[in-house]
Amino acid sequence: MLLLCCLFTGVKGQGLLTPGVSADPRISIKKVATGRIIHRFHDTSPISPSGRYIALFRIPFEDHYPVEGDFGEVVLVDLVSGKEEVIAKSFGWEMQVGANVQWGGSDNELFYNQVDTTNWEAFTILYNPQTRKKRRINGWTFMVSSDGKKLVSHNLVNSIYAQSGYGVIVPEKFRARHHGLTGKDGIFVTDVKSGKSRMVISLEDMYKQAKPAVGIPDPENYQVYGFKAMWNPQATRIMTCMLFYPKDGGRRKVAVLTFRPDGSDVRTAITTSQYAKGGHHMAWMPDGDHLSINLNVNDNKQGLEIVTVKYDGSDLKEVFHPGSGHPSFHPKNLPLVVTDSYRDETSVTLNDGFIPVRLLNTETGKETLIAKVRIPDVTNSSFRLDAHPTWDRTGRFVIFNGYGDGSRGVYIADLQHLTQTK
Repeated sequence: MLLLCCLFTGVKGQGLLTPGVSADPRISIKKVATGRIIHRFHDTSPISPSGRYIALFRIPFEDHYPVEGDFGEVVLVDLVSGKEEVIAKSFGWEMQVGANVQWGGSDNELFYNQVDTTNWEAFTILYNPQTRKKRRINGWTFMVSSDGKKLVSHNLVNSIYAQSGYGVIVPEKFRARHHGLTGKDGIFVTDVKSGKSRMVISLEDMYKQAKPAVGIPDPENYQVYGFKAMWNPQATRIMTCMLFYPKDGGRRKVAVLTFRPDGSDVRTAITTSQYAKGGHHMAWMPDGDHLSINLNVNDNKQGLEIVTVKYDGSDLKEVFHPGSGHPSFHPKNLPLVVTDSYRDETSVTLNDGFIPVRLLNTETGKETLIAKVRIPDVTNSSFRLDAHPTWDRTGRFVIFNGYGDGSRGVYIADLQHLTQTK
């Protein structure tokens, strides 16, 4: 990680703060790429395992939604030389997470989604930055296991019906809405070595096998989708959301479920009734048994709480208030959480076009401002920019999106003095 540290000599701030609001002066921030560019999400690091590279995605425009056939760019930045290289054009992307560009277990394994526009088939590309060779894998990628051996995903083709921004865009005739439960769609795991993908559990079986029950007694009255499939750090358990949209309209209902990689032992971590009080954005904790989530557990009108809960719904604890944004725990099990906020989470933001990137200590209750990030004004939330702050694998650096210079860009903050991590 010494390679990355050389970026920060004499670097402070980078103009991300609102007037009159100061971040911790010990934090150095470096812009690493700009020009309609984002990193993926809050639960994976875009920095390669060695610290040499950062892998990002450049969207082609910021003022309208993509349609089938629009492509963006997979961008690789050498953090030592500063060289920026477009390594691929991808047709397999959406606005919030791009093409789900992410690393496997080494600097030789970079994954991203792709779509063949001749038949509109979606699949994964494994790219080796050292040899520049690409290999097609016939499965979707939402998240790569930390060792790079397995991929997991909800149905990225149908993902736009679950929530726009997190899948791939294909013509409507290749997608399918789900009226009630289905045994033909679910969560998919792909073995990278063999390139074979299979549905490990259907939405119907997930619902029927979940313990305790998810909280929807009449699923036939809903459109039902899987969403955001995520590995725990040990690749021993998968977490996903099950979304229920009432057929007659109204607010969706959400349950958070976990299960083993073969689809067995389905447990409900958060029921729909718990989630309905207010909640969003879950992530695995380092132990692989617990997850964190913003949740209203105290009927608090001053924002949500960040809570932790075991994969089976037990051991639920409030760890910080107020919660916001996209929280994730320090990868080395320090009592530190990094998160951002949504513009309208007024318990932590002024709804003034800036959002905080927050460092929270769950033991002391102390909050440290890393940066106050400008976000674009949008009338459609599908075009929003989320900071999506994420730890690098060492737990020293935090990577996040921002909107400096009138376009999306990616920044790295050095938190060595706050984490004591080299």
